[in-house]
Amino acid sequence: MRLSDQLAFSLQLFLRQKFRTLMALLAVSIGVMSVLLLTGLSEGARKFVLQEFSLLGKDTLIMLPGRKETQGGLPPLTGESSRDLTLEDAAALNRLAEVEYTVPLIAGLSEAYAGGLNRELIVLGSNERLLELRGLSLQQGRNLPMSSDQTRSPVAIIGAGVAQELFPASSPLGEWIRLGDRRFRITGVLEPSGVSLGTDMSNAVIIPIQASQQLFNSPGLFRLIIKLYSADQLKTVQPAMLNLIASRHAGEPDVTLITQDALLSTFNQILGVLTAAVVGIASISLLVAGVLIMNITLISVTQRTAEIGLLKALGAPQQTVLGLFLLEAGILALIGALLGVILAVILLTLAHLNWPAMPLQIPLWALVSAVSVAIGVALLFAWLPARKASRMDPVDALRGVANAN
Repeated sequence: MRLSDQLAFSLQLFLRQKFRTLMALLAVSIGVMSVLLLTGLSEGARKFVLQEFSLLGKDTLIMLPGRKETQGGLPPLTGESSRDLTLEDAAALNRLAEVEYTVPLIAGLSEAYAGGLNRELIVLGSNERLLELRGLSLQQGRNLPMSSDQTRSPVAIIGAGVAQELFPASSPLGEWIRLGDRRFRITGVLEPSGVSLGTDMSNAVIIPIQASQQLFNSPGLFRLIIKLYSADQLKTVQPAMLNLIASRHAGEPDVTLITQDALLSTFNQILGVLTAAVVGIASISLLVAGVLIMNITLISVTQRTAEIGLLKALGAPQQTVLGLFLLEAGILALIGALLGVILAVILLTLAHLNWPAMPLQIPLWALVSAVSVAIGVALLFAWLPARKASRMDPVDALRGVANAN
């Protein structure tokens, strides 16, 4: 029996059982779409996180107050030490030969007032190197003054969103903005840059680190970011940093050093497990589609008993009959899988238009796996009823008796 005859034979079934065919296509397409959609979202989130943290560079270290031994897990997000990480510690580290510069950081929320308007803003206390480290640029104005980690200058850089909301009709440069009970002169406005390292910089204010210590009454640093001259010095400089901090903290190296590679590796593992979990959950819908295809094949075998008997009476071997029904299941699964791929691409494209910063795309491995699994599940579930059809006795089949040896 030629392939064209087999395809025509299958087409008759699809046209004769329009509703069941539509339901099978819908089940397969939803299953494939679910897998690809969740995989695309998970992979997009993973790439976004890794991309954000990779902005720091391999020659950058993050120092956190508090020490916690970890076994391959996420480093501590909060300090566990009675001693603060101070600006004096940052200055001492900055004197190491391998260190190019340090960027102290204090973060908090504060109510901002300007021109009769007010709103809550993210306030970052740092120095003039923060913009360089984070890859930020100024839309207008100038950066924090040099050595701003050693001065309490009442100056501020505001995000583009802050400028638009608090100064909608005029330039904010030279204007005053009140944060809490303190006033700051605006000297610069950031270029719109979206979210950077989890902070929406368009809705942030940057002030000198000492001014932020007074604003939040916080003598200790939230983080200290250390930029080296070369990534090759990373392994040798870490012990020197810990020894230096220990000498300043009564013999206790009570800080945690995080490298970019360690951070990316940890997040990659966590997000990889989450991706596998959501794919596993979505794959259940493919099993449901397989069960539906098996039911459709069973119904088809029952309704086409006489046709099967005629084929076998004309000399069609078992393999030909078996192949007919498996071909039908394979065609249904293939068309349904392609529809699922198209739906997933459309939905991810719409999501990307709403969140352009998120790299939403379907990984090639997920695309190939979803389509292959859909077809494989369909063939597996259709095999039992197809085998029953191939083993029918021709005489009984012609009489409409659907039994098998």
